[in-house]
Amino acid sequence: MNTKQITVGQFSVEVVRKDIKNLRLGVYPPDGRLKISAPHHVKDDVVRLLIESKIPWIKTQQAKFTHQERQTEREYVSGETCYFKGQGYLLNVIYHAYAPKVVLRQNTHLDLYVRHGSSLEKREQVLIAWYRQTLKEKLPELIDKWQPVIGVTVRDWSVKRMKTKWGTCNITAGRIWLNLELIKKPEHCLEYVVVHEMVHLLERHHNARFIAYMDKFLPQWRSHKQELNH
Repeated sequence: MNTKQITVGQFSVEVVRKDIKNLRLGVYPPDGRLKISAPHHVKDDVVRLLIESKIPWIKTQQAKFTHQERQTEREYVSGETCYFKGQGYLLNVIYHAYAPKVVLRQNTHLDLYVRHGSSLEKREQVLIAWYRQTLKEKLPELIDKWQPVIGVTVRDWSVKRMKTKWGTCNITAGRIWLNLELIKKPEHCLEYVVVHEMVHLLERHHNARFIAYMDKFLPQWRSHKQELNH
């Protein structure tokens, strides 16, 4: 896989060459970034023609992002709303002299314990570390549940922060990655992404065979996908 930037009129486009059959153009939040996935054999001129033919559609999609309400920048102070497993919790920052920790309280509050004088960056680190640990504790259960059902073996898995994907799969290595942000989503959405990536161990592409597998293993996957991407 290789990546390059090309310019078509007013648009700067990231072109990613992959082992795929068809061109795929995407417009991504928060600012309408353009990315096109292209087979290795397709020339840049063909890519440019596709972009030119899609200019009205691109402008429409970018306009949606421009007028979309933005989440305010996080400061990790008391009173903010933090999400966990699909539910919003009121953040309560507590300063103390002991080791940092996060505690869910009364199903309504998320207590963030940090040392006196902790910076915004440190408060963020503590919360993200808790998110990461919680997700890592949940994933083995889901993977163990679905391996015998799907008939595949996940040889390795990891959690990382991703900007445009909920998960990825390395078929050769039998490895899957899950987006850290999934810990903020309902658990059935997390399970959908786990199943999605594990099905890629049976079928690399999002083709009819892949969809048939998803329908077989998780018939309600479409509603989960819609909820996740809302």
